[in-house]
Amino acid sequence: MAILTEEDLALLAEPQLAHVATIEPDGSPHVTPVWVDTDGEHIVFNTAKGRQKYTNIQRNPVVAVSVADKANDLRTLWIKGTAEFVEEGADAHIDRMAQKYLGQDTYPFRQPGEVRVIVRITPTHKLGRG
Repeated sequence: MAILTEEDLALLAEPQLAHVATIEPDGSPHVTPVWVDTDGEHIVFNTAKGRQKYTNIQRNPVVAVSVADKANDLRTLWIKGTAEFVEEGADAHIDRMAQKYLGQDTYPFRQPGEVRVIVRITPTHKLGRG
C-alpha cells in the first residue's frame, strides 16, 4: 500500500523546502534543508558525494523528512524512510530542480569536480500532519 497520498504528492511537486534528518556517527541528528521532489512513489532530492548527509546515508540509510507549505504552515508532511543513491541522471535532475526552485535552466551552484547523486527515499512511516 502506498504511503504517499495524492495530497502529499501535490505538496512534493511544488517548490517547497524540505528538511532531511540523517544520523551522525555519534547518533545525533544532522538536519539540512533540501530541494525536494517526487517520482510518484518516493521522495527524492539531490546532493553531492562527500557531503555530510551523503556520508551519513552511506553508513545508515534511515532518514526523516519534513515539509511545510510556505503559504500554509498547517499543510505538512512528515515521513520516515530508507534512502538509497541513484547516480544515473543526477546532473539532469539537479538542473530540473534548479528550474523548479529558481526558474533557471542549469544549477548555478555546481562546484568543480563534484559528483551529483539523487537520493531516493522509500517512505516506511508517515508520522503525521500538522
